[in-house]
Amino acid sequence: MTREQIVGVLNAMHRAWNSRDPVALASAHTDDGVIYSPIFGEVQGKAAIEKSYRDLFSGFADWTFEPAELVVDGLRAAQLFNVTATHTSEMFGMPPSHRRFKIQGVLVFEFRDGKVAVERRLYDFTGLLIQMGVIKAKPGG
Repeated sequence: MTREQIVGVLNAMHRAWNSRDPVALASAHTDDGVIYSPIFGEVQGKAAIEKSYRDLFSGFADWTFEPAELVVDGLRAAQLFNVTATHTSEMFGMPPSHRRFKIQGVLVFEFRDGKVAVERRLYDFTGLLIQMGVIKAKPGG
């Protein structure tokens, strides 16, 4: 794959993130693709990947993905991002808090045959849980 092809795949994913389209997002992954996610753990296979996107958008109905800097090296890419969303449905066994959160992170991709074979999501999961009200932060002192 060329850099331009990788950028094309990631741009299509960006549009699918913001239209909250689990089918389009899953179609960017290989049939045996894997996602490593703080929220969902290890997700393997296109059907499971589609379900994870569906579950994500169910829990956070206004999920907005904003890509930032992109680094491409051969068949690997790292995409910095910002996400804002509101906890609108049951997630982590917790009823909707209707609390808004913002996270920053990086998605690390490995490509094969024109699709995402591996995606690693790296962000402050504890900070997300604090913003959602799932856990309480104890101020230092």
